[in-house]
Amino acid sequence: MVTHPPPIGPASPARTPRQPRRHGGGTEKTGTGACGYRGRYGLTLRYDAREGIVPRREDDTALNASPAESVSEPTDPAAPRPLLLIVDDDPLITDTLSFLLARDFEIVSAATRAECVERVRKLPAPPRLALVDLGLPPTPHRPDEGFALVSDLLAHVPAIRIVVLTGQNDEANARHARALGAAEFIAKPAQPEQLKQTLHRLLALDSVDAAEPSATEACSLLGESLPMQKLRAQIRQYSESPFPVLIEGESGSGKEIVASCCLHRLTSRRDHPFLALNCAAISPTLVEPTLFGYAKGAFTGAIAMKSGYFEDARDGTLFLDEIGELPLDLQPKLLRVLENGEFQRVGETQLRVARCRVIAATNRDLRKEVKAGRFRADLYHRLSVFTLSVPPLREMAEDRLLLLHHFRERIARQTGRPPFDLTGDALVLWQNYGFPGNVRELRNIVIRLATRFPGMPVEAADLAAELDLPDEELQPAGSAPSSARPPQSATELKGMALTHLQSRGRFSLDDTLRWWEQAYIDAALRLTHGNVSQAAKLLGINRTTLYNRMDSLARSDLTDAATPADRAGEY
Repeated sequence: MVTHPPPIGPASPARTPRQPRRHGGGTEKTGTGACGYRGRYGLTLRYDAREGIVPRREDDTALNASPAESVSEPTDPAAPRPLLLIVDDDPLITDTLSFLLARDFEIVSAATRAECVERVRKLPAPPRLALVDLGLPPTPHRPDEGFALVSDLLAHVPAIRIVVLTGQNDEANARHARALGAAEFIAKPAQPEQLKQTLHRLLALDSVDAAEPSATEACSLLGESLPMQKLRAQIRQYSESPFPVLIEGESGSGKEIVASCCLHRLTSRRDHPFLALNCAAISPTLVEPTLFGYAKGAFTGAIAMKSGYFEDARDGTLFLDEIGELPLDLQPKLLRVLENGEFQRVGETQLRVARCRVIAATNRDLRKEVKAGRFRADLYHRLSVFTLSVPPLREMAEDRLLLLHHFRERIARQTGRPPFDLTGDALVLWQNYGFPGNVRELRNIVIRLATRFPGMPVEAADLAAELDLPDEELQPAGSAPSSARPPQSATELKGMALTHLQSRGRFSLDDTLRWWEQAYIDAALRLTHGNVSQAAKLLGINRTTLYNRMDSLARSDLTDAATPADRAGEY
């Protein structure tokens, strides 16, 4: 009998399998006795006191009885395998997945959100892929903990591709997981080959991304909206300054692209190193030696001296992502480097000089963190000499179509398959969707649509299935989305205003009223083919008033800020 490798993690290989969870733990009892379970992956898991859990087919043959079907060892043992993180609190599921995927991946497993985050922090290299169950302790029958883990993983490893694999397979959970940044959602039971193909397809996209420099090497920020124009103007002002820059923005908005492409590669520092450290992705005890280096014998395991990021960056750029996660006791040492450029390796008294430029990023409101005592005020003021705000996608309605075209054509080049097209109703739905996961969510949606509909039209219903919309807002094919319908009463308008104010970080009543006014004037002129008199009649005002309002809007810098209809649709 061929045994599968011992599971990764603290569990003993001689443990007794436990009963499955109702929400989709993935196993059910067979007729083979108390120690036999039929897995949701077409396998029967038999417990053997000497060999542990042994996956077998339904005909009672070992999974790898045929050499051609063996998955217990990689084809080329010397070839490096990509790191795959599996998070599921059911050990039978973890064992089965580890056995099935051990040929192609190096497996790291965890049973809880906290254990997963701790393991990721201690890994020498970040995982490229993750299989995540939504139902995790302490609430295994609800998806909340799994959703939180998706956000945590992307904060720690922004480039990770997450596949949500769960028994909680309703469409609302799938849409929300994708909005948070998950690349795929697969319901249990999943076919092993389907699972492998999905993981390898996501790896292939990463490989092509690395090989194609068009999006990153060109260092151009896509977008013609007013917030994006403002961001580009600020980048031009700050790019050559030696002083720190703080980049603020929501998760998935592209803060690292701004740091690496715009504030490093387009400057005189481009020929020097760009080093990035995610402060949330590393154990707090390792942050100081990683940043400043250490002397031989400074702590257990320091068998030789080692330089830190401040030294290794030399005259380049040091990017500190998720700076809000920096341990409070380490913040004075970072402040000292920023103020006088001096630091010490751990275990040394010799002062060293840092020459690199520091760029920090956060998705938190550091001002609130300062008031709460979780972040030093002096460090915040030192980091925020220049502050860049990367706008969320909901504030860039006119850029959504531009980003759709960009990613759609790029993926078509990568895969060699013809691009999909959105129907008219689907385009309206696309333009009115807020993309809470920002550019990361948009890109993942395009990848899934390109995979499912190569060279085909995508209907509104097909697109709606990919969006994080409440069930009542999912429209049948051929109908306009509710967000495109103007309010029918004062009460409905008040409700829309309340939702709008709650969903926006910054708001200007004057700007919003101007956008609405411009939208209706443009619509009236379009309907009357530019006839001002007829447009004024349609709007219920006289022609002189319409001319005056058009002249006022023309003098405003908001006139060219955005497509008015799009701005109205955002409201």
